[in-house]
Amino acid sequence: MSRNHHALIQSFVDMINSHDISTMPEHTASGHIDHNPVVADGIEANQAFWVQVFTAFPDLKGVLHDVIVEGDRVAARLEYTATHQGTFLGIPATGRSVNFQSIDIWRVEDGLLAEHWDQLNMDDIFRQLGVDPAALGQS
Repeated sequence: MSRNHHALIQSFVDMINSHDISTMPEHTASGHIDHNPVVADGIEANQAFWVQVFTAFPDLKGVLHDVIVEGDRVAARLEYTATHQGTFLGIPATGRSVNFQSIDIWRVEDGLLAEHWDQLNMDDIFRQLGVDPAALGQS
């Protein structure tokens, strides 16, 4: 019997808030598939992505607002706050604060997050950083 899906997502958020990627195997499958174009598949790639995020935003905090479960799928709405203190997607540190939300969907397999899709308004994040998204080729 797989563990509670809400607790599984809370474990993911706890990893974000503690910045402790060593806990990732507790909630993420080794063969994790990520449909975000800047995150490669596999738990090691996912861990490397989060290290980059934590380096760029060392005070990053996430808040879990909603969790919806349907079969092997879990959807969640998360809100993040952080200060841009290191290079992120090629953008040098700006010292600016950001606040953004994501909608994430995971497929759960054997009690672990096996596959992930997300939606973020990257243009809004870039604007908060004072960067023109069109100049980055991201828009």
